[in-house]
Amino acid sequence: MTGFIGQALLYIVPFLVLLTFIVTIHELGHFLVARAFKVKIDRFSIGFGKALLSRTDRHGVEWRVGWIPLGGYVKFSGDLDASSVPDQAGLDELKSRVIAEHGPAAVKDYFHFKPVWQRALIVAAGPLSNFALALVLLTLLFSVIGERIEAPRVFQVVPGSPAAAAGFQPRDLITAINGRPVQESNEVTQTILLSANDPLTFTVERGGRTLQLTATPVRVLEESDVAGRAWVSRAGLRLSPLPQDYQFRRLNPVEAVGKGADTMVSVVSATFRYIGRIFVGKESGDMLNGPLGIAKAAGGVTKQAIAYEAPPAILMLNLLLTYLQFAAIVSIGMGIVNLLPIPVLDGGHLMFYGYEAVARRPVPARVQEVGYRVGLALLAGLMLFATWNDLQKLSLFKFLGGLA
Repeated sequence: MTGFIGQALLYIVPFLVLLTFIVTIHELGHFLVARAFKVKIDRFSIGFGKALLSRTDRHGVEWRVGWIPLGGYVKFSGDLDASSVPDQAGLDELKSRVIAEHGPAAVKDYFHFKPVWQRALIVAAGPLSNFALALVLLTLLFSVIGERIEAPRVFQVVPGSPAAAAGFQPRDLITAINGRPVQESNEVTQTILLSANDPLTFTVERGGRTLQLTATPVRVLEESDVAGRAWVSRAGLRLSPLPQDYQFRRLNPVEAVGKGADTMVSVVSATFRYIGRIFVGKESGDMLNGPLGIAKAAGGVTKQAIAYEAPPAILMLNLLLTYLQFAAIVSIGMGIVNLLPIPVLDGGHLMFYGYEAVARRPVPARVQEVGYRVGLALLAGLMLFATWNDLQKLSLFKFLGGLA
């Protein structure tokens, strides 16, 4: 029993706190922009299911906390279905009902009768809030910690690896990859992670000389507290800077915002590059995580952050800063996913509004119906695929022999 409680505190609780926080910010983005456009709102809920706490404000909005802490939602008045994009017949029926109950003047207060550009901004505000949250968290981190650059110095070359075959040696300093300059170890690691089976040309400084070494990363099975068991691209280089390879500087608020934005762009670029490699068959997609994978990563981050021998106050500060960085990355991922042009997601709504803006009428009911069915199937397939990856990484299929 004690072991279960410990695992819950380590994995489940951090995951639920993270998910609730990020989804609340997402929904708050929808809510605030809708409120700015004077949209009538019925409910703002943190969590699903029966309300544990509930209060209705002077605007008639019910604020509630549901007993299932797996996200949240905003309910606009007049929502006819989960799509929030009714067809013309649905709009006519809603308009008649609103006029009958509240009079003609009330129509303008409903989300579905706002100009299409306002509806698009309300929908886009959710994912954009996730990016804004990530930027705020990253800015805070860079303001508190500053910027530390670790030059990509080779510490060890794994025998029999692509790096060994290419001629790498300890103390080599990597200065460029495929002609693009690199300054940090993370740049080298990320490039290798997204280059399985692609030859890479490394520019290396060795004893005052500049060399060109070509290595082709390969996939290897690794296990970590954060990612679990997964196939990742490696070249066989273990990087560790020498004392002279460290650079550290404090960042003022403006510099911290710029560094945070650069980090966001890097994460988004790496994400789309990875997705693109999946579609062309260069990646298997096993690095895509579902809820179990995120929970595993949250627990791994927590475990790593508290693993150091330090006073409790220092440990708590390290845990907080580490968790803020993790939350920023997950928030970026949530923003990206919600902008995908799948009808059940915000990106799908934006796609429908784009059609409406051009055609001057909502998407026909039949097209919406087919779109949402296809969208649900795509989303369900993506979630099943990601969950399968999670189970593989967690080694839950060892009993099947060879699958993990």
